[in-house]
Amino acid sequence: MAINLHIPARHAIHPVSGIEIGTAEAGIRKANRRDLTLIKLTEGTAVAGVFTRNRFRAAPVQVCESHLAGTQGIRALIINTGNANAGTGEPGMLAAQTTCKALAAQLSIQPNQVLPFSTGVILEPLPVARIVAALPAVIADAQTDHWFEAAHSIMTTDTQPKIHSRQIELGGTLVTLTGVSKGAGMIRPNMATMLGFLATDAGLAPALLETAIRQIADQSFNRITVDGDTSTNDSFIIMASGRSGVHIESADDPRYPMLFEALTDAARDLAQKIVRDAEGATKFMTIQIEEAVNSEEALKVAYSIAHSPLVKTAFYASDPNLGRILCAIGYAGIDDLDVSRLQLWLGDVRVAVNGGRDPDYLEADGQRIMAEPEILIRVALARGTTSETVYTCDFSHEYVSINADYRS
Repeated sequence: MAINLHIPARHAIHPVSGIEIGTAEAGIRKANRRDLTLIKLTEGTAVAGVFTRNRFRAAPVQVCESHLAGTQGIRALIINTGNANAGTGEPGMLAAQTTCKALAAQLSIQPNQVLPFSTGVILEPLPVARIVAALPAVIADAQTDHWFEAAHSIMTTDTQPKIHSRQIELGGTLVTLTGVSKGAGMIRPNMATMLGFLATDAGLAPALLETAIRQIADQSFNRITVDGDTSTNDSFIIMASGRSGVHIESADDPRYPMLFEALTDAARDLAQKIVRDAEGATKFMTIQIEEAVNSEEALKVAYSIAHSPLVKTAFYASDPNLGRILCAIGYAGIDDLDVSRLQLWLGDVRVAVNGGRDPDYLEADGQRIMAEPEILIRVALARGTTSETVYTCDFSHEYVSINADYRS
């Protein structure tokens, strides 16, 4: 059950000039579903990516990193669902490379101009022959207005497609930003088990885009968690075609801050949609840590709360057992934390102050807040001026059911 997840109407999903998308049925894991997606890029499109830090990085992740480090521009992305091509050793690398070679041959480009992506079950061989066989169909399907289809095609345990699209004016020119993401479980920062693809028809110098995407990821996809598991396949890509006529070469360009903010907002929305559609989730929780010494400290506390099964199950039950939050703060790893100065709010209700329960707190108020579908948890550490925000969800019976039956 997705929590307040907005799916834009088709007429509100703007094509991005220079980007074409196709989908097709390859039969990778299930029959009669579109499980292969192609994103074609016009020549000169700048592309940058950030990827999982899991040591078992999937074969397509390794190939993507290698191809992005090359000197030739990226011209195509190919995405399959149903199989992660992770934990597959050298045969998995060969399968990813075979996909790139086959697509490159049909598009008359070089194999290292293709980025492959996979998502699905780990430790199973990729049925690469099925992917290769479906390439003509996915190429033939490529259109500028197929973002909605792509959002559906990349889904695994997702229940809803995740799409963001908007237009902004930069220096008198209309610029488009459209993107899709997928993910519902095995979600934790650095990065989450997700795929995110965001495109704009603004032009960005490759070095500037490389810097920007890391900053953007740190404010979006690296600020979400569902279950604390960092996946093997996480990938976030930004593509800048430059077809709008806007070209930004440096961060000193007066148009850059507005574009950067719009890209960050788009990525944050796509990331939050993953949490809103998390496996079995019924509550969307924003954890805001204030008055920390630095970001590292604030994030330690935020993730300690967000990853706690006891906190997450209490929120599922709307049970204001809020001592679980204090417990999670206490074991977050801040050894010199003075708990006598800490304050904790649930929504607009202060729960704890001066190291203990707020004398004005009523459990009925806590229960009222916890019954809402969107909940703010706010903690003031009284140690500094830094604030950080993380987005998470509750744990329900359905989460266990989905993951117990994932391969069946």
